[in-house]
Amino acid sequence: MSIKLFDSELKVMNALWRGGSRTAKEISDILKAETGWNMNTTYTVIKKCIAKGAIERSEPGFVCHALIPKEAVQEAETDELIGKLFDGSVDQLFAALLGRKKLSAEQLARLKEMVESEVES
Repeated sequence: MSIKLFDSELKVMNALWRGGSRTAKEISDILKAETGWNMNTTYTVIKKCIAKGAIERSEPGFVCHALIPKEAVQEAETDELIGKLFDGSVDQLFAALLGRKKLSAEQLARLKEMVESEVES
Protein backbone atom coordinates (compact mmCIF):
# COMPACT_ATOMS: atom_id res chain seq x y z
CA MET A 1 0.00 0.00 0.00
CA SER A 2 1.49 3.31 -1.03
CA ILE A 3 -0.90 5.58 0.89
CA LYS A 4 0.51 6.90 4.18
CA LEU A 5 -2.23 7.85 6.62
CA PHE A 6 -1.62 10.09 9.60
CA ASP A 7 -3.27 9.54 12.99
CA SER A 8 -6.03 12.05 12.27
CA GLU A 9 -6.78 10.35 8.95
CA LEU A 10 -6.87 6.96 10.66
CA LYS A 11 -9.57 8.28 13.01
CA VAL A 12 -11.76 9.11 10.01
CA MET A 13 -10.99 5.77 8.36
CA ASN A 14 -11.83 3.89 11.56
CA ALA A 15 -15.28 5.50 11.60
CA LEU A 16 -15.80 4.14 8.08
CA TRP A 17 -14.31 0.72 8.75
CA ARG A 18 -16.55 0.27 11.79
CA GLY A 19 -19.77 1.26 10.09
CA GLY A 20 -19.33 1.17 6.33
CA SER A 21 -20.25 4.12 4.16
CA ARG A 22 -21.29 7.19 6.13
CA THR A 23 -22.06 10.80 5.41
CA ALA A 24 -19.46 13.38 6.33
CA LYS A 25 -21.92 14.68 8.92
CA GLU A 26 -22.18 11.23 10.53
CA ILE A 27 -18.38 10.96 10.64
CA SER A 28 -18.24 14.45 12.15
CA ASP A 29 -20.75 13.52 14.85
CA ILE A 30 -18.81 10.35 15.71
CA LEU A 31 -15.47 12.15 15.93
CA LYS A 32 -16.96 15.02 17.93
CA ALA A 33 -18.09 12.46 20.52
CA GLU A 34 -14.83 10.46 20.44
CA THR A 35 -12.22 13.20 20.11
CA GLY A 36 -13.95 16.55 20.51
CA TRP A 37 -13.25 17.59 16.92
CA ASN A 38 -15.45 20.26 15.40
CA MET A 39 -17.11 19.82 12.01
CA ASN A 40 -14.51 21.90 10.13
CA THR A 41 -11.65 19.75 11.43
CA THR A 42 -13.41 16.54 10.43
CA TYR A 43 -14.29 17.82 6.95
CA THR A 44 -10.69 18.98 6.42
CA VAL A 45 -9.35 15.52 7.31
CA ILE A 46 -11.97 13.81 5.13
CA LYS A 47 -10.88 15.97 2.19
CA LYS A 48 -7.24 15.00 2.80
CA CYS A 49 -8.26 11.32 2.73
CA ILE A 50 -10.14 11.90 -0.52
CA ALA A 51 -7.10 13.62 -2.05
CA LYS A 52 -4.93 10.64 -1.06
CA GLY A 53 -7.35 8.16 -2.62
CA ALA A 54 -8.31 6.54 0.69
CA ILE A 55 -11.93 7.71 0.57
CA GLU A 56 -14.39 8.12 -2.26
CA ARG A 57 -17.10 10.78 -2.00
CA SER A 58 -20.50 10.39 -3.62
CA GLU A 59 -23.58 12.56 -3.80
CA PRO A 60 -26.16 13.35 -2.72
CA GLY A 61 -25.30 13.94 0.89
CA PHE A 62 -21.48 13.85 0.88
CA VAL A 63 -21.42 10.08 1.43
CA CYS A 64 -17.93 8.72 2.17
CA HIS A 65 -16.77 5.20 1.34
CA ALA A 66 -13.40 3.68 2.31
CA LEU A 67 -11.38 2.67 -0.74
CA ILE A 68 -8.69 0.84 1.21
CA PRO A 69 -9.35 -2.03 3.62
CA LYS A 70 -8.30 -1.80 7.25
CA GLU A 71 -6.19 -4.94 6.88
CA ALA A 72 -4.04 -3.31 4.15
CA VAL A 73 -3.37 -0.33 6.40
CA GLN A 74 -2.58 -2.56 9.37
CA GLU A 75 -0.14 -4.58 7.26
CA ALA A 76 1.61 -1.49 5.93
CA GLU A 77 1.83 0.14 9.37
CA THR A 78 3.13 -3.09 10.91
CA ASP A 79 5.78 -3.45 8.20
CA GLU A 80 6.85 0.15 8.76
CA LEU A 81 7.03 -0.34 12.53
CA ILE A 82 9.08 -3.52 12.19
CA GLY A 83 11.43 -1.88 9.71
CA LYS A 84 11.82 1.36 11.62
CA LEU A 85 12.13 0.13 15.20
CA PHE A 86 13.21 -3.51 14.94
CA ASP A 87 15.55 -3.54 11.94
CA GLY A 88 13.07 -5.66 10.00
CA SER A 89 13.10 -8.40 12.64
CA VAL A 90 9.69 -9.83 13.53
CA ASP A 91 11.19 -11.89 16.36
CA GLN A 92 12.59 -8.71 17.95
CA LEU A 93 9.10 -7.19 17.76
CA PHE A 94 7.58 -10.23 19.49
CA ALA A 95 10.30 -10.22 22.13
CA ALA A 96 9.61 -6.56 22.84
CA LEU A 97 5.86 -7.16 23.04
CA LEU A 98 6.24 -10.14 25.33
CA GLY A 99 8.68 -8.28 27.55
CA ARG A 100 6.43 -5.24 27.97
CA LYS A 101 3.18 -6.82 29.06
CA LYS A 102 2.26 -9.85 31.09
CA LEU A 103 0.06 -12.04 28.90
CA SER A 104 -2.60 -14.37 30.23
CA ALA A 105 -2.44 -18.11 29.59
CA GLU A 106 -5.31 -17.69 27.12
CA GLN A 107 -3.50 -14.95 25.20
CA LEU A 108 -0.31 -17.03 25.08
CA ALA A 109 -2.28 -20.06 23.83
CA ARG A 110 -3.86 -17.93 21.07
CA LEU A 111 -0.44 -16.62 20.02
CA LYS A 112 0.93 -20.16 19.99
CA GLU A 113 -1.95 -21.28 17.76
CA MET A 114 -1.32 -18.40 15.36
CA VAL A 115 2.38 -19.20 15.12
CA GLU A 116 1.72 -22.91 14.61
CA SER A 117 -0.89 -22.30 11.90
CA GLU A 118 1.52 -19.93 10.14
CA VAL A 119 4.28 -22.57 10.20
CA GLU A 120 1.90 -25.17 8.75
CA SER A 121 0.82 -22.99 5.83
